[in-house]
Amino acid sequence: MPKENIQETNIEFSGPERRQFVRLDYAAPLAYKVCKKETISNILQGYTVNVSQSGALCKIKDKVRKNDILWVSFDRNALNICKDMEKNAVIYQNGIIGKVVRIEHNRDKDYEIGIRFITKEEKNFNNIYPKVHFLI
Repeated sequence: MPKENIQETNIEFSGPERRQFVRLDYAAPLAYKVCKKETISNILQGYTVNVSQSGALCKIKDKVRKNDILWVSFDRNALNICKDMEKNAVIYQNGIIGKVVRIEHNRDKDYEIGIRFITKEEKNFNNIYPKVHFLI
């Protein structure tokens, strides 16, 4: 192609793509527990917004804190990416263990939370209750 036909664009990117895996829109009900001694017996409800091999975006009504560890259960059978997710993520009692990495409070009094799934390679389970199950 002759040089004079090439058009330059002045598109600037603010930084590299932060996500390692593609997120898929996936709205489905979920159950979750905050993995702390005082809350582990409380099953709470919400739903997923999107999911990837490394995490999920969820909408919930109950307040959680950044860095809280959650047990999250949703219908993973419907997703093809879950085969790879289950190879790496910590699965316990048909749920995935994840860490809250982002919280956004919406006007409708819901919370959108970003969860990063904890991988089997991670060795620090000190903040997870009951941790005895994960150390085996």
